[in-house]
Amino acid sequence: MDSDPQMERKAHLNKLLVYAVIGVVVVVVYFVFLLISRHQAAREFEQRNTEMLNQQHRAEDQLTIQQLGGPGFGIRALYANPPVIRRGQSAQVCYDVVNAKTVSLDPPVAEVWPSHTRCFGVSPKRTTTYTLTVTDANGKTATNNVEVKVR
Repeated sequence: MDSDPQMERKAHLNKLLVYAVIGVVVVVVYFVFLLISRHQAAREFEQRNTEMLNQQHRAEDQLTIQQLGGPGFGIRALYANPPVIRRGQSAQVCYDVVNAKTVSLDPPVAEVWPSHTRCFGVSPKRTTTYTLTVTDANGKTATNNVEVKVR
């Protein structure tokens, strides 16, 4: 039997087409696999990076709290400089409060507010005791006094 050259050629082209389709399918499957694996790797990297950044922020926040007086509440410092003055002179009254919501001063000679470093000038005519009262968000209060002596 004589084989028809066109039939052989067609059979050969069909084989090539099948191999080409298989090759394309393999390349597409490999490409999809790469896309999926890279997407998953990117997501895992983002999750690790986000967690690392969150831990870093927590550590920075803890350090800030410690530097600013810790998680406690109260008056860390209240002092007068100088503590003794002559009539007509002035002194600085300074305070440092921690986690206060409100601050009040008696007698009210200056505006006060929650601060880690706040000073104001006073010029009393006679020896005066200044009382600083702080209140936290829960209503808890703390009080401290400083005296400026006048001679």
